[in-house]
Amino acid sequence: MERLFITGIGTDVGKTFVSAILTEALQADYWKPVQAGLEPTTDAATVRSLVQNPVSRFWPERHRLRMPASPHAAAAAEQLTLRPEDFQLPVTDNHLLVEGAGGLLVPLAPGFLIADLIGQFDLDVVVVSRNYLGSINHTLLTLEALQTRGLRVRGLVFNGEPTPATENFIQQHTGVPVMPRVLPEPHVSAEVVSRYAAEFRAWFSSF
Repeated sequence: MERLFITGIGTDVGKTFVSAILTEALQADYWKPVQAGLEPTTDAATVRSLVQNPVSRFWPERHRLRMPASPHAAAAAEQLTLRPEDFQLPVTDNHLLVEGAGGLLVPLAPGFLIADLIGQFDLDVVVVSRNYLGSINHTLLTLEALQTRGLRVRGLVFNGEPTPATENFIQQHTGVPVMPRVLPEPHVSAEVVSRYAAEFRAWFSSF
């Protein structure tokens, strides 16, 4: 049974798109513990709109915060403090996919980071990387932080146009399993997600 936490090397690297693909590939349940920013839509609503299988269940967010900001700041704006005891994994017999907010060290509250939440849940981690100037550093820092904390990496997804020199270096330096590539898509639809889901389903079957 796959129980996965999706994180990224930063913001806007494609976590939600990859989350939709993995949810469809595994026919998994999906949960976003904290949503910061409710307009024009939420990540859970986006994933739900892209997933076609009849099995996946979409669990409600534990916190829905209005401000599109770091969760600790968005919570403070509503006079809330997010606490570890706020969060309990959904109880399900299905595969479970949990989507984080931003990157690994994004703060949920003082002294409480996304990485701490992953450790609390004891989930395997999928890291989404996208090529840009500095992305090698951000990818290696993310993977090293996971290793230092004793958190398990299930795989690394490269999102965007292929950059062999960058990707080969990251793979050779870290040795982490690389999942299928996600290319830039002019229009993201359920059909596009389904196409990628078949590739990821085959990847999971081979590991």
